[in-house]
Amino acid sequence: MAGVYFHIPFCKKRCRYCDFYSTIDLSKRKELVGALKKELHLRKIFLNDTGIKTVYFGGGTPSLLTCENISGLLQAVSTVYNVDKQAEITLEANPDDFSLDYLHQLKKTGVNRLSIGVQSFSDDDLLFLGRRHNALQAIEAIKYAQDAGFENISIDLIYGIPGMTLEKWEKNLETAFNLNIQHLSAYHLTYHENTGLWNDLKKGLFSEMDDDDSVKQFEKLVEVAGQHKFELYEISNLAKKSFYARHNSAYWDQTEYIGLGPSAHSYNTSTRYWNVSDISAYMKQIKQGFLPGESEQLGLNEKINDYLLTRLRTKWGVDLKYISTNFGKGVEEQLIFKAKPYIKNGRLKKEGNILKVPLKGIMLTDQIISGLFF
Repeated sequence: MAGVYFHIPFCKKRCRYCDFYSTIDLSKRKELVGALKKELHLRKIFLNDTGIKTVYFGGGTPSLLTCENISGLLQAVSTVYNVDKQAEITLEANPDDFSLDYLHQLKKTGVNRLSIGVQSFSDDDLLFLGRRHNALQAIEAIKYAQDAGFENISIDLIYGIPGMTLEKWEKNLETAFNLNIQHLSAYHLTYHENTGLWNDLKKGLFSEMDDDDSVKQFEKLVEVAGQHKFELYEISNLAKKSFYARHNSAYWDQTEYIGLGPSAHSYNTSTRYWNVSDISAYMKQIKQGFLPGESEQLGLNEKINDYLLTRLRTKWGVDLKYISTNFGKGVEEQLIFKAKPYIKNGRLKKEGNILKVPLKGIMLTDQIISGLFF
């Protein structure tokens, strides 16, 4: 089974930390929906497996689409692929886009999971990040979603924000868990080049949070989440039992997916494809019947590294049997040799045929992965 991702690049305003491709020109929404449907047909043969188990609307701000737009795109997927009756269908949303009426209509489209971009329950933090909602709107959005019948709700929070104390971060977490959400994505603030925050950081207008305080906030995240029966199953994702994000988990399991829309990526275990990051160029090429992007065939090392990159970020870790079966016994032996120094210093642990990063070293995961790359 595979996944479908729709990139909806529209935003009313650009957040100061975001480097995803987006546009504040909302006039092309209807035209984009038509282009997405056409790309879906053009890219049909990209997937080896035509069964779809997840559909994800990301962005940008997918909640700027009408429910009619969303329903039409889901119907289009069903005409091209066999969609599992129990498919997870997720829509990312901004809190201030929600009304109770919109959510009731959205529920009828087939969307059964919401990912709400809260980022913080502090108005000061939201202002610093350049968000267009306030804390009260975030709380109300979650309650509206629950009133409309959504029972699988994820929210995003950001930690490591300059000036955020450990107490303030804990208050954010308690607010989130007391709202009876099912899933939490928690990200450390990252300064991407040429974003508003990156430019201000370079001007010396504020300082990054130091590493020790960042680690304390991550540890507090795991501690408070555990008290509310949430499990850290990926370095930035926590959930109640049975509420893991199935779409994202598919990425970590080497499952095929197609990405539709400007800047979207696709993967079918042998080829990676990425669309042009320009909505006008994207729609022009789609209109002419061409796929608007580039592709690369994955060699053995790229496939190994993809597996290491995704799996070591999860609680499941790297399966050495999978490595041996799919990449060869020699690759397994090389990996074990590369891993020995990390096992010795405690940054990796080996449990039978599984290599994983222990919780105490999880903030160093990216460094460990780069040291294991082929």
